[in-house]
Amino acid sequence: MSKGGADGVAVVAQPTQPQMTGGVPPGLEYLAQLDQIIIKQMVELLEVFTGWECKNKYKLMNSMDQQSYYAFEMSDACMRMFCGSGRGFEMHVVDNAGAEVIRIHRPFKCCAGCCWCADTDCCAQELHIEAPVGNVIGYVRQLKSGWRVRLALLDANKTHIFTLEGPCCICQAVCCRGDVDFPIFSAADPTKQVCNIAKQWNGCVKDAFTDAVNLGITFPIDLDVKLKAVLIGAAFLLDFMCFETDGDS
Repeated sequence: MSKGGADGVAVVAQPTQPQMTGGVPPGLEYLAQLDQIIIKQMVELLEVFTGWECKNKYKLMNSMDQQSYYAFEMSDACMRMFCGSGRGFEMHVVDNAGAEVIRIHRPFKCCAGCCWCADTDCCAQELHIEAPVGNVIGYVRQLKSGWRVRLALLDANKTHIFTLEGPCCICQAVCCRGDVDFPIFSAADPTKQVCNIAKQWNGCVKDAFTDAVNLGITFPIDLDVKLKAVLIGAAFLLDFMCFETDGDS
């Protein structure tokens, strides 16, 4: 049965205990056919004109610019205004029928964000990914580094699978007029790049007056679909860590 969801999105009630088919979480069968996802953040006019930090909304597109999924943030208004990009949230990813297929949870940590201190739990940015809801399939955790952004992508058993490496200086990612790559390497072989997340250049006007971004994720088509979902989670965390700046003042 369908019911009205947050932000006007129709959400289909999920079975009490949805079952995976062949190891693929329900609703992610289409993701198994893709080797690229483009995450397009929707511009909120209220945020542009008033500075009031709104809940983020995203369209997840395939390589032919067709919407595959839709994602919307659920978070507290006070936390959005006073904690800015460091806020805790739940990101709900639904398919085109409105059924929730992925849920991403980011806990709020008041001391998190410093690259040099990320080897301690209280200072490391992190989130976990559920598919279906209630079943954790992976984690993303910030790693200690100097200036660059480094993230560990973990499976459900917290085994380190991939490592995301950002540019040497975060200013390059924020200010560069062009695409900026965040290559993702195998944890077993740090010299082998497996996937990539790219912050795509939106043009001077959009990048100057909004914090809405486009992030392109590329991965092998035969990659485990659960790891593809973890990559989507990593892209959302990257957005908040590097590009979600309006509420931080």
